[in-house]
This record gives sequence, C-alpha cells and structure tokens, in this order.
Amino acid sequence: MAVRGRPRGFDAEAALDRAVEVFWRQGYEGASLTDLTEAMGINRTSMYAAFGNKEQLFHRAVARYAEADMAYAREALAEPTAYAVVESFLRANADALTRPDRPSGCLSVQGGLAEGGDSGRVARFLADSRLAGEHALAERLARAVEEGDLPAGTDPHALARYVMVVSEGNAVHAAAGAARAALHSTVDIALKAVPGPHAQVGA
Repeated sequence: MAVRGRPRGFDAEAALDRAVEVFWRQGYEGASLTDLTEAMGINRTSMYAAFGNKEQLFHRAVARYAEADMAYAREALAEPTAYAVVESFLRANADALTRPDRPSGCLSVQGGLAEGGDSGRVARFLADSRLAGEHALAERLARAVEEGDLPAGTDPHALARYVMVVSEGNAVHAAAGAARAALHSTVDIALKAVPGPHAQVGA
C-alpha cells in the first residue's frame, strides 16, 4: 500500500552524512538541491521537512562535521602540555585532511570559498565556526602560560591564530592534491615556533 507524505523510514543521520560529503566536495554554492537530495536519497519535500532549507541543512552539516570529523580538535585540548596540544592538533589535522575515505581538504574552509547570492552569510558562518575553535585553543594556551608551561609573555591568542593559519593553509593544499607527508613536513616546521624547550628538539 502506498504511503503518502514524507517517508517515515529514512535514516536522517545517514542522509545528513551524505549531505556533508556533497557540501565538502562541492562547497555551499556548488551543491545544488538536486545534488543534495539525490545523494541523501530523499525528495525536496522530505529534505525541507527534516532539515529546513539549503542554508539550514548546511548549518546542520557543519555541526555534524565538527562533531564527527573534527573530534580530534577537542581531544587535542586535553593533552598535558601546550606543545603536545599543538602537535596533536596539527598532526591529526594533516591526517584528517588526507583520509582516503573522505574528500580532501576541510569542509569548514572549502564550504564557503565561493561567495554567492547569500550576502556572505555562509562565509561569515564558517568564519565564526573556525574562530570558535581558535578561541578554544587560545584559552587552553592561556592556561599553559598561567601554569608556566609556556614562557611568560607568550601571546596565546597570536599563537592560536598561527596554529589555525597553518591548519587552514594545509587544508587548501590538501584540497589541491598535496600528499599527507608534505603536510606533515609543514607541521614539522610550524612546531618549531611553539615556545618552550620541546620545540627546540631537532631545530
């Protein structure tokens, strides 16, 4: 017997995961509603009912991406030293950017590179999302300064910004085809800028 209206049985989380991949590969502007609904296995009516419009779906996709694909960023903050925090984050980031089972690069960087007819809302949303991560890292580094793990006078906000610039730059290069080893070579150099005795090893 035919069932009218929105299908009750579709897996919303699985559909959202497929939307994440479409946005990741094509960016917000490049992902059409047809691309999204075909990948998600639902029609537009079902998409609107479950996730809202395209922009609302994108917000949900970015939140899903942050929860699943960027869990390593939260885990890095629990490392015992500032150097270990930065190294853990950048190493895991380089690995995540080059996973063979995922698109290359980073959804939060690539998703809003093309400015479209949304008056820059998507680009600002992504910038705010990245800034939240930078602030969390800066807070952790500020604690390291207070604990004497980083030298007095270290600017935790500038150091956090530097780390994010490295990770975002690696994301752009990964999307262009840079190999994992090349990204880790960049991390090797970046770690020398982290203050403290550990950063001098191998310099």
